[in-house]
Amino acid sequence: MNLSERDRQHLWHPYTQHKTAAPIIGIARGKDALLWDENGKEYIDAIASWWVNPFGHSNTFVADAIYKQLTTLEHVLFGGFTHEPAVKVAEKLLPILPSNQKKLFFSDNGSTAVEVAIKVALQYFFNKGEKRTTLVSFEDAFHGDTFAAMAASGISLYTQAFEGMFVDVIRIPVPTPGNEEASYIALQNAIQSKPCAAFIFEPLVQGAAGMVMYSAASLDQLIEICQQNNVLTIADEVMTGFGKTGKNFACDYLTKQPDMMCLSKALTAGTIPMALTTFTQELFDAFYDNDINKALFHGHTFTANPTGCAAALASMELLEQPEIQDNIIRINKQHLAFQERVQNHPKVKTTRVMGVIFALEIKSENTESYYGTMRNKLYNFFISKGVILRPVGNIVYILPPYIITDSQLQKVYSIIEEAIEIV
Repeated sequence: MNLSERDRQHLWHPYTQHKTAAPIIGIARGKDALLWDENGKEYIDAIASWWVNPFGHSNTFVADAIYKQLTTLEHVLFGGFTHEPAVKVAEKLLPILPSNQKKLFFSDNGSTAVEVAIKVALQYFFNKGEKRTTLVSFEDAFHGDTFAAMAASGISLYTQAFEGMFVDVIRIPVPTPGNEEASYIALQNAIQSKPCAAFIFEPLVQGAAGMVMYSAASLDQLIEICQQNNVLTIADEVMTGFGKTGKNFACDYLTKQPDMMCLSKALTAGTIPMALTTFTQELFDAFYDNDINKALFHGHTFTANPTGCAAALASMELLEQPEIQDNIIRINKQHLAFQERVQNHPKVKTTRVMGVIFALEIKSENTESYYGTMRNKLYNFFISKGVILRPVGNIVYILPPYIITDSQLQKVYSIIEEAIEIV
């Protein structure tokens, strides 16, 4: 049996209806922006394997850092202990975050980073003797698959089986061009109607919704409304963080600063699962007390895993390199040129670009479901052509590794143009 057949015997894959899904592709190796399956077929990884591989596959700089750490200290519990890699992560990361971020908490993936932020928001007010039980989030948001993260999300495909089991959430419109005022009013109404603890948002780009984009000015306004009403703000930068939007973090475009930030995905360059939630000093101080009950009782067995920390340190060092920063600019310019080329195509409804993110919406007479007919047709076409893209309904997006070559990008663009013609 080949790898795909052996897989089918035992494994359950994410976001997959196994009865109707195409056979799973067995990947044998990867290098830079390329992957090869067990039959030797080559694929361009145009979405950096769910946005986690900014420096490409099998990056030797990151691998060497991991190996060195593994031969020194692979893991130690973080309850009552610390180690050099964890301290170094804080010392390297905090200076490039918004200046109000002072403390960080380790976990193991984007969902749990969000889970920690939500728990802190709710307990912050509890510790102060005030009960606030409601969150505010955007419509069509996606913050993860753990329970509080699901509650804050708005994509029903992921959450409909669990309706009625969640923490209370009020969803407001995304302030896309023309909808800004409706979003501001909805947030004000939400805060007036319920005891709101926090507003959680994907800053400037909603990833799983199809790379929906909105302005920094409108987000600044929403954060200001929260600040005026003593509502905490949580920036979920799991997708946008570490260069995706053209700056280190999407929050770097803002004049206002969030109270908390959630980071994962590219944090460890696609090697070892790790996440961080960062906080202001004021939030930490609300848990700093002689009363043990006011502590944050949350943890993970692999909290601050030293090997993951070593990967994160190597990843951040690579991000700072002039060559990588130049690549981010280069990819953005290529995206803008492709946008110019394709945006007036009769089958193209909209296009949008931010940093290394490109999105294109194909016109459709019907409302396209997340995993509907058009999406599946597009996905299968891309795979047949040796390009890994995962459309969201009728929206095709590119979010490549920063080391993708111009010729590889042009191949991706050309295959997207071919795809537009067949749907």
